[in-house]
Amino acid sequence: MTTPALDIDTVTVRYDSVTALDRVSLALAPGRVCGLVGTNGSGKSTLFKTIMGLVRPVSGRVSITGGSTAAARRKGAVAYVPQSEAVDWDFPIGVRDVVMTGRFGRQGFIRRPRPADRAAVEAALDRVGMTDFATRQIGQLSGGQRKRVFVARAIAQEAPLLLLDEPFAGVDTKTQQALTTVIRDLAASGHAVLVATHDLTGLPLLCDEAVLLQRRLLVHGSPDEVLRPENLALAFGASPADSPAGPPTVREVQ
Repeated sequence: MTTPALDIDTVTVRYDSVTALDRVSLALAPGRVCGLVGTNGSGKSTLFKTIMGLVRPVSGRVSITGGSTAAARRKGAVAYVPQSEAVDWDFPIGVRDVVMTGRFGRQGFIRRPRPADRAAVEAALDRVGMTDFATRQIGQLSGGQRKRVFVARAIAQEAPLLLLDEPFAGVDTKTQQALTTVIRDLAASGHAVLVATHDLTGLPLLCDEAVLLQRRLLVHGSPDEVLRPENLALAFGASPADSPAGPPTVREVQ
């Protein structure tokens, strides 16, 4: 039996008295793209931070490729592209050097790039169509180009699990189409990808499966199933307080 790239088991996260995630369970196999759909405040970013080990759940567990989140981070087994990067856009660092930071976990203490690191960076830049901008200072790029660079950094890391938090936010149609192709190619090469997105119309093209989150995991199924009006109404047309007590019934993708 194949070990899931990501296994979330009944995870609950609270911020003081506020429950951000309530008994969320999700397994994602290698080679699959799973869309994460929900309203603002539904817990999507908290879920990503919990997977990364940046937020500790009050109950439940998360494993990545069969190990702990801490072990996955040490091994570089998970790559995370947040919705926005805390970057000094005026800092004199070029695109190629930004992507190279994705290789730091493989370079040892002195972080001296080896031929394999340089090859991985060039391949990642090519994959997102940013080779011609490799020497450009990062702050000189458009929003869509910056997004491509940070996706390239995640690709260069060569992690089996990629987490993409709203990768299409603020990008043009051309960039969205290019990133969709990149994500599908990554899945075809065996990576597992969890991607939060507000673009419901593009969900069937992007994802193999999808989940609907509203602090609890409401639905897990094919994109078409998640997009059914009666399912979307669970998250977009009613508050979690309106839901019956106890965990929701979830239809799993086989």
